[in-house]
Amino acid sequence: MLYNFKRKNWPIINNVKLMPPNIPILATTATANSRVVDDISEQLGLNLLVLRGALARDSIKLQVIQLAHQAERLAWLAEYLSDLPGSGIIYCLTIADCRRVAQWLRMKHYDVAEYTGKIDNATREILEQRLLQNEIKALVATVALGMGFDKPDLGFVIHFQRPSSVIAYYQQIGRAGRALDTAYAILLTGSEDDEIGEYFINSAFPTSSEMVRVVKLIEESERGLTINEILRYANLSKVRVEKCVKILEIDGIVARNKSTYYRTVNLWKPDLLRFEKVTNLRRQEMAIMSEFTLTKQCFMEYISKELDDPYANECSRCANCTGEGLSTSIEPTIVREAITFLRRDFLEIEPRKQWPSGGFGNKKGRIPEDLRNESGRVLCIYRDAGWGRLAARNKFTDGYFSDELVDAVAELINAWQPDPYPTWVTAIPSLRRPELVLNFAQRLARKLGIPFHSVLVKIRETSEQKNMQNGIQQASNILGAFSVQGEVFADPVFLVDDMIDSRWTMTVCGSLLREAGCGPVFPLAIASTSGGGDTE
Repeated sequence: MLYNFKRKNWPIINNVKLMPPNIPILATTATANSRVVDDISEQLGLNLLVLRGALARDSIKLQVIQLAHQAERLAWLAEYLSDLPGSGIIYCLTIADCRRVAQWLRMKHYDVAEYTGKIDNATREILEQRLLQNEIKALVATVALGMGFDKPDLGFVIHFQRPSSVIAYYQQIGRAGRALDTAYAILLTGSEDDEIGEYFINSAFPTSSEMVRVVKLIEESERGLTINEILRYANLSKVRVEKCVKILEIDGIVARNKSTYYRTVNLWKPDLLRFEKVTNLRRQEMAIMSEFTLTKQCFMEYISKELDDPYANECSRCANCTGEGLSTSIEPTIVREAITFLRRDFLEIEPRKQWPSGGFGNKKGRIPEDLRNESGRVLCIYRDAGWGRLAARNKFTDGYFSDELVDAVAELINAWQPDPYPTWVTAIPSLRRPELVLNFAQRLARKLGIPFHSVLVKIRETSEQKNMQNGIQQASNILGAFSVQGEVFADPVFLVDDMIDSRWTMTVCGSLLREAGCGPVFPLAIASTSGGGDTE
């Protein structure tokens, strides 16, 4: 019997332990440092024969290039992608970055395509074939392009950001140069890598308090709870609740009947050390990768030693060994082009079509079409290298959105040209900072040459939406918090806010405006705090 020890398959060990001891088992993994070997030994028993080969790949030339921010990485790709042999893969940490990088490179006349978990299987197969046949320069991919993809003549692997661990990095660069004398593995690294890595670590496992909360809710329920019912009572994201119940189900603490979870009679004591240990290991792995980007020793030797390769040695091929590599200089004019590109990478605000599961009061099921918002727009992703940093500084340091952002949003509207075109502007009100968005929206209206009317009023204080972790909590936080006062015009309107994440504030306020007789409502925000950051 054979098992591939990807982490998501580890619960199958419970089945292995039930097998007769005379059945031979082969456990395989692409990369196994001593920690992974110890983990497997702990699962399968100490009577384990470990066979390992050398990890160094003679064909791969490794190089790390330090760049200040995302615009410089885009500029480097535009300048030097054509210098790399054949076809390859450009790995990004998020779906949003895949889209951006691919769009930028296509604009610079490269034949590339994004490849993520959001793409349907038929399209993925077409893209894989195009890469296999060298009909495309690169796939810009998340980890969705992973194990099982084999192209022996893959000429290069580029990382647009630093991966989370040496294991992940080695597995991904190992796809290059399997049947070539020379292939390239280029790691671009910069300022936001630690921030992205920390986000992934913090979101990987539920905390002990989250686990206790979910167990208590299920335990106190008479008929069990569905995921949506848990979300109604617990301010946790759906992803984190799903992780909680999955772990609890594996540990036998809850049982599921269709979509409902029930508490079992098994005693439960939160294994705090278990999650703390894994989280600490991931932080150590992130620190090791950070060190890797700064090391002066042989890159391949560094990786091999970190993966406990007994054959680790200098490769004599990487940029550190030879003192040579692809150029790290970038043309300032291309950097400025990349900044402009990022500043014009406007995001869509898709209208919500359903009220949260279970509804609130008379708001249930589908949102009627005549009460829905139209498709809206966001200027930037919060703190990105386009307008995002200025937006963050203006909001939290300056306390005032600059005229530069007013001009940028006006340019967005000019490029967008919503139809029917709004004839007036209104804004989402705030009790904490009543002038911030109001002042911005008034100046935007003057810039557009249309009137501003303050018709929305906030009638009760709410928690900040960024602290609400799921759609049910976000909608509950907002419903009943706003009202319409004064004359509402029947013409189309721009509904302005500074930051947008869940879209519930826009959805509720837009619905109120439509109920009051307003024409089509077009949401408009300065920055998105979510940014489409899915990892697969």
